Amino acid sequence: MANRASNLLVGLTFCCISVLVNTGIGNGSVLAKTIKQQKCNIYAYIIHQDPQGLKVRSGANPADKILGKIPTYETVQIIAVLGKWVQITNASGGFKGTGWVYLPTLGISVQGYGSDGVNLYASSDRKSKKLARVPVNVNVKLLGCQGEWAKVEYQGIKGWLAREDQCGAALTSCS
Repeated sequence: MANRASNLLVGLTFCCISVLVNTGIGNGSVLAKTIKQQKCNIYAYIIHQDPQGLKVRSGANPADKILGKIPTYETVQIIAVLGKWVQITNASGGFKGTGWVYLPTLGISVQGYGSDGVNLYASSDRKSKKLARVPVNVNVKLLGCQGEWAKVEYQGIKGWLAREDQCGAALTSCS
């Protein structure tokens, strides 16, 4: 009797695992890929339009504790990225300290110091392929960062901006 119950339990276990794997349910839990945190050192500004300000959280999750708020157009320093969340510090107004914000709530623009634009690179390396030329003082969509490089999108082209080509202040041209 005990042997039969044991065999039944093993069979049910394998059946459940098979359902999880074959339906894709397991991908979100058991088989999830680990997202690695990347260190960054770039500046961006708040584009979130809530009059209450952008919520800064204790972790990279919308359920994490709210530590404070930052008004629209204030500048922040991004020190890490984890998926669609960035760790920020040195906010120019509002929140003091370090916390996490949702990446799409931040913006960045291009500076060029009197040039006809800046290069958008295929990777975070000046020796990589140049994908496009971005005009000076143009807002681009911030997608992430790595070191002092900003991953952005301009007119559907995704690429990397060098540190000296970035402007993380909303109300100035940084030139």
